Amino acid sequence: MATGPNPSSRGGRVSLSEINVTPLVDVMLVLLIVFMVSAPLLQQGVEVNLPKADAGNLARSEEPVMLTIRRDSSLDLDQKPISFASLPDRLASLSRARPDLQILVQADQSIPYGEVARVMAALKKANIHRVGLVTAPESPGQK
Repeated sequence: MATGPNPSSRGGRVSLSEINVTPLVDVMLVLLIVFMVSAPLLQQGVEVNLPKADAGNLARSEEPVMLTIRRDSSLDLDQKPISFASLPDRLASLSRARPDLQILVQADQSIPYGEVARVMAALKKANIHRVGLVTAPESPGQK
């Protein structure tokens, strides 16, 4: 048997017309594993301890409205008691009267996050976009 060039090909060279897909399959499998591992983290979230804020005072052009959430989840709007049921109507009327209204939300530290989120949702429904959260300044030794 002769080991020379293949007599059926012209010029003595054989061309490969197939693409090697093994590296492509390897990369796709690695990406699939990465996405399978990271997908549950995107849905569940991560538990964190939020830091205290050491922010400066806001510059104010006009007096903001103070919305206070007390320890027993009762609400005060500018130091006047208000029920949660009447809050959306009152906020909507304030928003119509002053389109650039700024509201500062002051909540007791022991209030559940859901109560604050419920008030923030009422502010959003009333089309109030300038909302600030009031915090106590940090002590110099706390960091």
